[in-house]
Amino acid sequence: MTEQNVTQNKNNFNIPEIIPILPLQNVMVFPKTMIPLEVTGSASVLVDEAMTKDRLVGLIMSKKEPETPNQYGKDDLHEVGVCAVILKMAKTTENRTQLLLQGLSRFSIKELVEGKPYQQASINLLEEKEVKDLETEALMSNLLALFDRILKLSPFLPPEFGPMAKSIAEAGTLADLIASIINAPVEEKQKVLDTVDVKQRLKELTRMVNHQMDVLELGNKIQTKVKDDIDKSQREYYLRQQLKAIKQELGETDENTVETDEYRKKIEEKNLPEEAKKEALRELERLSRMHPSSAEYTVSSTYLDWVTALPWHKSTEDNLDIALARKILDEDHYGLAKPKKRIIEYLAVRKLKPDSKGPILCFTGPPGTGKTSLGHSIARALGRKFVRIALGGVRDEAEIRGHRRTYIGALPGRVIQGLRRAESNNPVFMLDEIDKLGSDFRGDPSSALLEVLDPQQNNTFTDHYLDVPFDLSRVLFIATANMLDTIPPALLDRLEVIELTGYTQEEKVKIAERYLVPRQLKENGLTDEQFKLTGKALSTIITGYTREAGVRNLEREIANACRGVAAQIAEGIMKSKTVTEKDISHYLGPVRVPTDIDARITRPGIAIGLAWTPVGGDVLFIEATAMKGKKGLTLTGQLGDVMKESVSAALSFIRTNARELNVDPDFFDDRDIHIHVPAGATPKDGPSAGVTMLTALTSLLTNRKVKKQLAMTGEITLRGTVLPVGGIKEKVLAAYRAGIKTLILPAWNRKDVEDIPANVRKSVTFHFVSDMMDVLELALEPEKETKRSKKVVKNPKTLAKTKSAKPLVKIKKNKPATLHKAVSKKK
Repeated sequence: MTEQNVTQNKNNFNIPEIIPILPLQNVMVFPKTMIPLEVTGSASVLVDEAMTKDRLVGLIMSKKEPETPNQYGKDDLHEVGVCAVILKMAKTTENRTQLLLQGLSRFSIKELVEGKPYQQASINLLEEKEVKDLETEALMSNLLALFDRILKLSPFLPPEFGPMAKSIAEAGTLADLIASIINAPVEEKQKVLDTVDVKQRLKELTRMVNHQMDVLELGNKIQTKVKDDIDKSQREYYLRQQLKAIKQELGETDENTVETDEYRKKIEEKNLPEEAKKEALRELERLSRMHPSSAEYTVSSTYLDWVTALPWHKSTEDNLDIALARKILDEDHYGLAKPKKRIIEYLAVRKLKPDSKGPILCFTGPPGTGKTSLGHSIARALGRKFVRIALGGVRDEAEIRGHRRTYIGALPGRVIQGLRRAESNNPVFMLDEIDKLGSDFRGDPSSALLEVLDPQQNNTFTDHYLDVPFDLSRVLFIATANMLDTIPPALLDRLEVIELTGYTQEEKVKIAERYLVPRQLKENGLTDEQFKLTGKALSTIITGYTREAGVRNLEREIANACRGVAAQIAEGIMKSKTVTEKDISHYLGPVRVPTDIDARITRPGIAIGLAWTPVGGDVLFIEATAMKGKKGLTLTGQLGDVMKESVSAALSFIRTNARELNVDPDFFDDRDIHIHVPAGATPKDGPSAGVTMLTALTSLLTNRKVKKQLAMTGEITLRGTVLPVGGIKEKVLAAYRAGIKTLILPAWNRKDVEDIPANVRKSVTFHFVSDMMDVLELALEPEKETKRSKKVVKNPKTLAKTKSAKPLVKIKKNKPATLHKAVSKKK
């Protein structure tokens, strides 16, 4: 080894140019300060050799762990370190040594030297120049004042550090001492060590001390506040225990103390909102002063039970896997594309914007179309709890908002009760049959729902019983209804209506095969081998026994067939059965629904209309006949006022356009008209039968039959304009189920046909009209010469004008042909 250059610093230590390097981690050493240190491994060899020589080592903090253990590169170490002398050494074990070191001087590494089992480096000593000026004195004075305040705020620093710091006259030494004492990150302390210029070092240290003082003052403030709170709690506990002891001495044993403590514990654990917690504690104080036998005691304890049982902050995590949700919805329901699409959109929005407010969906449609079961599927797809409330027949507002606690037996409303059962503040909440809410002297429940179903208000829904706000904004509300007419407009405005129309025959077959038949097999104890239902048999049940919009009656008929087979298997008559089309009548009886509607269109004066009902669309037969009389108009079949007005409008149109229609203008003077709509026990009303009424009357008066397999709907005016009507999709599906092949619809309703399934649109021919003359041209059979009939009555004056019309009476020769002399003959 070549001879080393030796440098003497002002500490009178001869520091060689090459010294052993001891890298440190998270430990800082400053000049003129002492530090205890423990070394292990190869560092023990370094200490042993240093003790045999000059006891000098270089202490420098490492930036990171080296890639090779104990082999630090220059980039792994900070630039500036401290040369230190080992004052004391004690070996605790063979490879573990405890040291006491004192820092001497700053140094920087020129380069690392190899050749030893430990790290060595060639160094440059960084000697600082002491300065004595006014700015330096000001910096030192300010630093000492700050340091003194830190010693007062920090309970872990000995107060003796204050006088020791004041006794130091050298600015650099003072800065190094304070930097080594204060509790600051080692990275900040390294910046002080790197600063050789004394003034700059004082400024850097002043910034550190100021920050440390702010931290200590804030911590002290927090500690004082916490201590005050603890002292207050301890004082209350002490007083409470004293009060308990006094009562025991007086023989007034507090029986409800245990229960009160339990409620207090629940309130603290539940982390209630501030307002709810305040109300609960107030009620708890009232409870603690009551005797258990008091009537009010039960009221207060019940209230606390409800408050502590509600899921104020408990919620379930949404399943935002869009593909999985789509799969679940498709598994549970066949068809229903629009509701499924809306739910997938809701999930997508929740995934992109988790804090979005849930929509208020309203599924409307005929019974048995899957509205309620769709709610179960939505809850399963979202991974949420499901709560259902039946609102049919509810007339009391308290059912929604709850009763006030002044009443005996008061309880929260159904909304809060449902949340308690769900044990979650974000369930899928189904409000079933919302269109069947009533109102009386006890209030209007539909008005109470306005706050519940408004996303802008329901985050502060206040139940009368709780009397504190509860956040409903995370609940997904779903309402169901058969019709929208009975829902108040203000409530309907808050709902996003999704229509579920009736199923086609093809959809019913698929639903029965996938869901209804397997479910009924399970409920009736049958297996797939014991009971099978052919496709033709299923179609026969649909067309001949259950002409409905939904599938509820279809499931009942399938259940009847299953029970019939189950009875035979249980008696040992058979082991299995495949039910065919011929077997249906054996299990279900004769066909209940006529399938051939053409048999009813046998003569003029009969037309088929379409009607909408709350249970789906329906086919409506309208019959018209004429008889001898004087301007009589008879309407039967439980017709409403609007339907009667449609007949009057149709009659006026025919009389106005008699010549164009080849009808005697005076036909009504000596004749009575009778219009009847079968199913007379069922009330009927609405303007959509106007087109059908006019067609039936025109068919009667022109003696032209209506074409077969043709139905129509639309409102008419006195001028013969065809106006749009509602329920087009339900009406078209009803016509399709009845076997109608041609439909006449108002031109304004052309857009409504887009919602009809594609297979139905292909099977039915649509005619869109805006004028009644077009309707008659499409609906009535062409005029033609026929033999005279003796069965119908018509004014013979018209015969001279209408050659193609059938005569309604037989005219006696050589006598004037008048209606009152006409003689009708019977065969």
